[in-house]
Amino acid sequence: MVQEWIDVPKPLGQEQVKFFVENGYLVLPGVIGPDELEELKVDTVRIARGQYANENIKPMPDALSDDQVLRNILCIHQPHYISPTMLKHVKHPQICGALSQITAAHLPYWDGSVKCMQSMLFVKPPGFQGQAWHQDEIYIPTRDRSLIGAWTAIDDATIENGCLWIVPESHKMGYLYPQKDHDNPDEFDFAQESYGFEQKGEIPVEVKAGSVVFFNGYLLHRSRKNRSNIYRRVLVNHYMNAYSHLPWNLKPGEHVAMADRRVIVPVSGKDPYAWKGLEQPPKSVWLRTCKANAAATDPKADHQGRDNSKRVEETAKG
Repeated sequence: MVQEWIDVPKPLGQEQVKFFVENGYLVLPGVIGPDELEELKVDTVRIARGQYANENIKPMPDALSDDQVLRNILCIHQPHYISPTMLKHVKHPQICGALSQITAAHLPYWDGSVKCMQSMLFVKPPGFQGQAWHQDEIYIPTRDRSLIGAWTAIDDATIENGCLWIVPESHKMGYLYPQKDHDNPDEFDFAQESYGFEQKGEIPVEVKAGSVVFFNGYLLHRSRKNRSNIYRRVLVNHYMNAYSHLPWNLKPGEHVAMADRRVIVPVSGKDPYAWKGLEQPPKSVWLRTCKANAAATDPKADHQGRDNSKRVEETAKG
């Protein structure tokens, strides 16, 4: 199998590339236009209603409002497995163009080749918890520290509704901090928190809808509870240098250095392992659902619903 080179735009200047390498994150406002944002919002409802054939989400009754369908969902994992709209966003030219410049810009001989392995559609209704401190490389290991998240704000992300918080430059040494259970279930979901670092440099990343925040897989980040009366919808897609293996879910007798799952989407440059072929993704997604806390903005809302949350080691993986 031979894959042709995937050409993408080069939207970033050298100062922006340098900023990402030094700080571990980069904010690009206005990448996604109003029509594209509306398309993502409509598709979020379509997925949640079970309108795409899949193994996990059954069709929801028409009598339920869109809000009733969405209000129990914290996150939908791997929506691009079933939705052409979400797959199109994975391949968004401006996003993938920026990725072709920064994903592995710290490597001297990288040619701009990038692949995607994960999408995560956060719905985060009012009153829902955020995620404690963590580093994405704990869940998606790369050989070359090239994991990168492209965090697309579907709604305005503010401190009040639970925007992203980061510690700039915390990616530099490539150190994975230990994790432990946290004792703050009112603020954060069930995932463990990283610890053992200084938090004094923490900053909020408040952005307008349509902005994309890129951040390195070693960058410490978290989000807080949604204390507003609006949703904080975000689509986070994860990418990596196409030359780095993806050692998820080791098979019996498999050597970790050679393990390489192939449920991926090449988005820039070439796929150096095209000779291996691609694996077709399952027709399924994973829901992280929960109940809003009593402190939710609308205490009269019916927040009861299914709770089929996976443990973090499952939900963070593909």
